[in-house]
Amino acid sequence: MSDCLFCNIVEDGDQQIILENRTCYYIQKKSEQTVLEGSGLIIPKAHHQNVFELTEEEWKDTRSLLLQAKEILEESYSPDGFSVGWNTGEAGGQSIPHAHLHVIPRFADEPYAYKGIRYWLKQPENKREKL
Repeated sequence: MSDCLFCNIVEDGDQQIILENRTCYYIQKKSEQTVLEGSGLIIPKAHHQNVFELTEEEWKDTRSLLLQAKEILEESYSPDGFSVGWNTGEAGGQSIPHAHLHVIPRFADEPYAYKGIRYWLKQPENKREKL
């Protein structure tokens, strides 16, 4: 798609391609480094709306980049843990309609340390109203 940010990743000067294989990139965005230190995304080169459209090869290549990214992040940042996940669909938190896997190193001294993805979803304020 010509207007998709992740389909034109090479042209985005704020993105750095850290790793690449046949079907995917692992990127880090310079502007996010101050809050989410070391965070990055694994994105398929082919346009897919969401994770459920990935091919078998893209799944394998995503896993390969995830393991390589983990090694790099451990060497560079020595995180105490990781948050790794997909947001799918608007209601699921996906803001860019191109599948992408978040890879976020986590640190014990963060204000929200020990609170993963499920923590936020399990808050009483997030409970649906009964119809």
